[in-house]
Amino acid sequence: MLLRYNFRVYPTPGQQVALAQAFGCARVVYNDALAARETARQNGLPYIKDGELSKALTEAKKAPERAWLGEVSSVVLQQSLADLNTAYRNFFQSVSGKRKGARIGPPKFRSRRDSRQKIRFTKNARFSVAAAGKLRLPKIGDMKVAWSRELPSDPSSVTVIKDAAGRYFASFVVQTDDQPLPELATEVGIDLGLTTFAVLSNGQTIASPRFLRQAERRLKKAQQALSRKEKGSKNRAKARIRVAKAHAKVADTRRDWAHKHSTRIIRENQAVFVEDLCVKDLARTRMAKSVHDAGWGMFTRMLEEKANRYGRAFGKVNRWFPSTQMCSVCGALGGKKPLHVREWTCTCGTIHDRDLNAAMNILAAGRAERA
Repeated sequence: MLLRYNFRVYPTPGQQVALAQAFGCARVVYNDALAARETARQNGLPYIKDGELSKALTEAKKAPERAWLGEVSSVVLQQSLADLNTAYRNFFQSVSGKRKGARIGPPKFRSRRDSRQKIRFTKNARFSVAAAGKLRLPKIGDMKVAWSRELPSDPSSVTVIKDAAGRYFASFVVQTDDQPLPELATEVGIDLGLTTFAVLSNGQTIASPRFLRQAERRLKKAQQALSRKEKGSKNRAKARIRVAKAHAKVADTRRDWAHKHSTRIIRENQAVFVEDLCVKDLARTRMAKSVHDAGWGMFTRMLEEKANRYGRAFGKVNRWFPSTQMCSVCGALGGKKPLHVREWTCTCGTIHDRDLNAAMNILAAGRAERA
């Protein structure tokens, strides 16, 4: 199994200049190759193959107007072409119906103003972790890394990322073995919501943290300060970074919270079942901000990934399954219920909590599909 391990890195001012140059060169190579393919398409010429783009890059480095491409690692430039090829491959597979999920558009040109800049080094670049724990990159030097844990194996590649908040990260791709946990007899169904983030079929509840709502006042002030700054000024650039840092703090806190709770649920249960919610459609309603703040998609994705890694079963119940309408005791359908109805009584006399009853129905449906 391939996993990514992300660590914060702290380049020196000189290394930040070298990284900026590498980001720019990778972006230029990507845009040049994309422009060549778009020009060929508009003129009715055959599709330019990957090998031809690689040869064109070699010739471009010899030209005086592109001589500065030779000042960065050649692996970075080749990986930029590989990113474009992957983008085209995903687009073609999406159009032909071979790729699942939402439809993907054609590749777009990259900009220096993009909120995320990245470059990738493979083993051919001969990057390494120095004895002092620093990350050694060709033509950049040794960068300080904030190691939070050890890498389980030698990385096959490392991606250096600069986010909108001006922070730098190193993302290592490593090969790991599955780590199955001891088998348990417990299984759980999860009903996700907004008032309460999750209700488990065993009666446990997880309160909704609402990280964005809690930081809304601070974000509002930072955004107002940004809007008052003159466009193109240095103060506006500083204010933009303050806004980006505020948003990054909310996103990091939400991600850390989701990791902790998803890990606990996977460790305590042999099988986990959730409802296949259409977050994209729910985000178009008046509850859009709360839906995005909840992070249901990220949470369920973490559950699925960790279940595969630790030998647990994971399943999604059809979104049209009437988990809220059905009685978990007798199976009778009680009809649709408005959101303000939190308890209801079935014809069999059972008094149901809306969310707990839905979680128990999700568990039953998940067991049936698994069988």
